[in-house]
Amino acid sequence: MQAEREEEEEDASPEEYVALCDFTASGSEQLSFITGDKLLVHNKSSADWWWAELEGVIGYVPASYLRPDAAEEGEDASLEDPWQDDEYFGSYGTLRLHLEMLSDRSRTETYRQVIVSNSASLRNKVVMDLGCGTGIISLFCAQLAQPSVVYAVEASSMAEHTRQLVKQNGCEEVVTVLQGRAEELELPEQVDILVSEWMGNCLLFEFMVESVLLARDRWLRDGGVMWPSSAALTLVPCQADSYYTEKMAFWERPYGLDFTPLQPLAQQEFFTKPKFSHLIDPEDCLSAPCDVICLNMYTVQEMKGEFQFCVEKPGVFHGFTAWFTVQFESLETGGATVELNTGPNSEPTHWKQTLFMLDRPIHVYAGDSVHGNIILSRNSVWRRHMTVTLHWNINSSTDDCQVGTKSFPMWR
Repeated sequence: MQAEREEEEEDASPEEYVALCDFTASGSEQLSFITGDKLLVHNKSSADWWWAELEGVIGYVPASYLRPDAAEEGEDASLEDPWQDDEYFGSYGTLRLHLEMLSDRSRTETYRQVIVSNSASLRNKVVMDLGCGTGIISLFCAQLAQPSVVYAVEASSMAEHTRQLVKQNGCEEVVTVLQGRAEELELPEQVDILVSEWMGNCLLFEFMVESVLLARDRWLRDGGVMWPSSAALTLVPCQADSYYTEKMAFWERPYGLDFTPLQPLAQQEFFTKPKFSHLIDPEDCLSAPCDVICLNMYTVQEMKGEFQFCVEKPGVFHGFTAWFTVQFESLETGGATVELNTGPNSEPTHWKQTLFMLDRPIHVYAGDSVHGNIILSRNSVWRRHMTVTLHWNINSSTDDCQVGTKSFPMWR
């Protein structure tokens, strides 16, 4: 395989790319670099990982962390759209994602429950539904409460269809559909309630929350309410035996042949990025979960947190699983808070959970301690991308302390 790669490198001239942000290798096959480094890309092995060279050292690098050298391309890199709005809003201009979201009954019914339980207090209030999509939350407000007006804001071309749905459901006297980005939004008045379904995988992926915070600062009146009002990212150390068997152990003896030389490549391809849409069996949790990042939507703190887990049963520590919870405070005095939980002990949602696999599984035992921290870092250039970095220490009565660090790029 090495000979084949060398032949390919000789056949094609390497292309020069510039690093958009820092990347730390998590294995011997990967190549570390920092922002601004110039790399020679010899082989675009896949859509996600390329074979590149930096100062005579060769290894795999994540393709989304690089851009063509502006000097080579003769273009100003600043002309790139760091928010990737055309792609992002384009994906919400078709029905595929809306079908997925509307089919998620846990998600949609939670928002309806929030409206119903606060219907009396919503009377004559001004509401903004940011990123309204097909307008389902706006329609709930109009039909189940009596707000004076609902501003349904949608940046994608779906807004044209949302206007039709508002009229079709007899809500045009209450709901006003506005097409545009939050950053360009102009309203005739401030709002009493800002509601949005902004959450992404691992809570913050795609960073729609930034648009919500901008709208909050510009349009939410003093004393106004945000829905969700708070959010938490939850983490648990876990087993993932079936996934590990499917992606890694498979290469040990397929059809009676030794394919173990492919295991480093399998680790590189399948375990360096998080696994979205993971459904963890509660029995695979090695300890009680804990909230590692808690957000108050009126302030919003740093995107990092610490964890301390006590292993409750012997097992194989394959990685960490994450999910989120959001809370909706009541407008009623003494009213109950409504919660949407995307964890394994709740009704499944379209987000499911997110799995972060270690490079190698570790045997753990009851009483072992797993502690460390998690950092969610936004890409310095591509604003909807982020990296999740986990640092962990395992203190065991049977082995020496084991320490690990791994970064997981999350990109569109």
